[in-house]
Amino acid sequence: MLRHLLATLLFTASAFALSDKELDSIGARVWKNECGGTREGLTSWNSGEQFASLGIGHFIWYPEGVSGPYEESFPSLVAFLAKNSVRVPGWLKAGTPCPWRTKAAFDADAQSEKMKELRGMLAGSIREQSRFLAQRMENALPKLLAASKNRSVVESRFRALLGTGSGTYALIDYVNFKGEGTNPKERYKGEGWGLLQVLEGMYGMNSKAFGASAARVLTRRVENSDPARNEKKWLPGWLNRVRGY
Repeated sequence: MLRHLLATLLFTASAFALSDKELDSIGARVWKNECGGTREGLTSWNSGEQFASLGIGHFIWYPEGVSGPYEESFPSLVAFLAKNSVRVPGWLKAGTPCPWRTKAAFDADAQSEKMKELRGMLAGSIREQSRFLAQRMENALPKLLAASKNRSVVESRFRALLGTGSGTYALIDYVNFKGEGTNPKERYKGEGWGLLQVLEGMYGMNSKAFGASAARVLTRRVENSDPARNEKKWLPGWLNRVRGY
């Protein structure tokens, strides 16, 4: 078991040496998917949600005292950017809770100096955000193998996808989009919708097979969801995104 884990860690440490050009391309595609490729889209708060969604990956940022089923990722991004020599506004420190408590307050402050500083930092760090996404994908593999009952299948499909540019992009984009699939809180009727479920449900070993599996997993999520959430309104956009893999 230890030997397998060490082999996995060595593999992930050497498998993601993406060039600046590749990072820029990945970042541009994720930015378009999540934010329409606009500067304004880098600072968003979606209707019906209790958190801000920031950056090219719409990284989640909760206000103080608010928690939810989704992993908060923006504070980790801030720490990563600061470590990688990106200028971070003085008021924004790693671990700082979102200063806007509601969507109404967030939207009302859209043209404030604080919000402009935030957008400026995000618009000027696309490559670094892309690298942060790639790092999250690196860190996902050991989690997937620990959670899966079909470890050899999951790892072989993961490795096969990494063998192509389209497969690498699909892995990076999807784990940011819908998570690893290992969090027991992220389930409807006991079924998840993350990277693990997509890899386990693939028929084939390439990015098209991955996209087709993702479409099935996301359709199942909507079918299992509480109708009051009206998740079906998001499904066409989700399907269009993963079919582009």
